[in-house]
Amino acid sequence: MKPILALCALLTCSTFVSAAEPAGVSLAATACEGIYPRHLQGICTNGKDAIYWCWTDALVKTDTDGRVLKKVPVANHHGDLCFHAGRVYVATNLGKFNRPAGEADSWVYVYDGDTLAELAKHPVPELVHGAGGMAYHDGKFIIVGGLPPGVNENYLYEYDASFKFQKRHVLASGYTLMGIQTAAYADGAWWFGCYGKPAMLLRTDEKFQFTGKWEFNASVGIAPLDRGRFLIGQNTAVKGKSNHAKVVIARVDEKAGLVIEKP
Repeated sequence: MKPILALCALLTCSTFVSAAEPAGVSLAATACEGIYPRHLQGICTNGKDAIYWCWTDALVKTDTDGRVLKKVPVANHHGDLCFHAGRVYVATNLGKFNRPAGEADSWVYVYDGDTLAELAKHPVPELVHGAGGMAYHDGKFIIVGGLPPGVNENYLYEYDASFKFQKRHVLASGYTLMGIQTAAYADGAWWFGCYGKPAMLLRTDEKFQFTGKWEFNASVGIAPLDRGRFLIGQNTAVKGKSNHAKVVIARVDEKAGLVIEKP
């Protein structure tokens, strides 16, 4: 290979490796078809042609235009989710959230990315305040969850690919309402969405050192795309206590953390 071609190949490879995971997704803002009794908990994509939406007690797969391809009932409370190697992983709590240790019942449920058939479930008892969100990168899952009032830090629980517990990382974020709801990794940083008035967005570096906190709502879904962009879930409650949701595009902004792109 000629030197200039080798350099181009190296740059291309480096760009791909550092891109958000999954990489190379080109998506636009869209709405999920249907109305759901419970609100949106999280979103992820398969990196090519599908968006997954978790509705607390229903798991939905749509195409990139939001048309429903698969829908299955799931245990309450299924939370935020991530996609890896053809499977969808959902942080789940069958107990109570945001309570002292001993009242949660934390799991990760695993589904086939094509059919949404349940494949496995893994206990994650270290999430003593309730498992609520998760993301995958570089051989590890990071799971987040609830937090009792008055605790002025958050916790990130690291597991290997077989869900063997590795470490609890302490995040010096201050208190956030009900802990952390959503998680995503992109371009050397971990991002976390939190409830609150206002809702808060947290960021760490690759080694989980706290690097930023902003007023931005990613509490019901954040999924990496490419070129510093994310899909952000937005839930709307409608009359009769039902819900519908959409995703919009946000991009990284040094001052604001993330900003929503105009259509």
